[in-house]
Amino acid sequence: MNLSVGIVGLPNAGKSTLFNALLKKQVAQFANYPFTTIEPNVGVVEVFDERLEKLADIIAADPSTSLRTSRPPVIPAVVQFVDIAGLVRGAHKGEGLGNQFLSHIREVDVIVFVLRDFKNENVDRAGSEGAKEDLALLRDELLLKDLETLEKRIESFSRELKKVPANDPKHKVFNALNRAKENVEKGNWLEEVLSGEEIDLIKDLQLLSFKKSIVAVNSDEADLEKEPPIEGAMRISAKVELELASLEGEERKQYIKEFGYKNIGLDKLISKSYKTLGLITFFTAGPKEVRAWTIREGFKAPEAAGVIHEDFKRGFIAAEIISVEKLIEAGGWVRAKEQGLIKSAGREEVMRDGDVVEFKFNV
Repeated sequence: MNLSVGIVGLPNAGKSTLFNALLKKQVAQFANYPFTTIEPNVGVVEVFDERLEKLADIIAADPSTSLRTSRPPVIPAVVQFVDIAGLVRGAHKGEGLGNQFLSHIREVDVIVFVLRDFKNENVDRAGSEGAKEDLALLRDELLLKDLETLEKRIESFSRELKKVPANDPKHKVFNALNRAKENVEKGNWLEEVLSGEEIDLIKDLQLLSFKKSIVAVNSDEADLEKEPPIEGAMRISAKVELELASLEGEERKQYIKEFGYKNIGLDKLISKSYKTLGLITFFTAGPKEVRAWTIREGFKAPEAAGVIHEDFKRGFIAAEIISVEKLIEAGGWVRAKEQGLIKSAGREEVMRDGDVVEFKFNV
């Protein structure tokens, strides 16, 4: 399951700097003028998970793999980040190539609104007023585009309803359309106010405000420990993250220790994206590879198997499951089995974050 995150903000808010830090190289062009980014830059970023490395060490030392001469390769989960060009006031009407940008937002799973809160006045503000005002502008532009889409659909749907009986399911769709329109006109983000059933009824519209969102306030280094200006937002310094991304090994560790960061800001962003979308990680581990897989919270064992290969889901028989912590503590599969720590699970088993699994299936 691939996670796609769209980075959205006003011009010169620090989106491309953040994107470059994510990729740990200068992929996205960035400069001190609006519309540097026109086509969306796309990059695939590995998800850091310290459990993977520990798991690989344990598998290499497991008695069942004692004849191996090398540690199994580690394959982390990945996140696709899309650096979308800066939106401006009037984007819903096509201002600043708005229609092109808005179409790119429809393709991502979660939106990260990057807001400017740094004090470098040498960087053109390009319409930025303040974090709260900028967020309102960005959300309003997306909502106005949704309003345009809803009004067109309601108009065409009204004509269709004249030809169908009162008990036709299309009336439910029409009610959901009107509920959505009413909320958009009030400035409400639809993902936050509509029910799951209502969203399902009109999901074909691909409304922008159906997307879950995260607010990242791009701050000066000195302000990172302060409360963000918007409730529920996270602070991040794109400049610091880019500097940190250029370091490796001990130099990187020393830099983090010196400035007292508990976690890398980008790791926090990825972690928050997972939490926002209700995603968890499970592992497969053997002498050939140790790998992380991303699934939705609540997935049952056959669904998780299907993420690896659809044949695994169709031919699912059972799964042997143990938490990564217990497997590491036991010292590998052989010792975990000897201690009775591995559970045999059937089709109704709900997967948990950190499960290590061996699937049994018929081809």
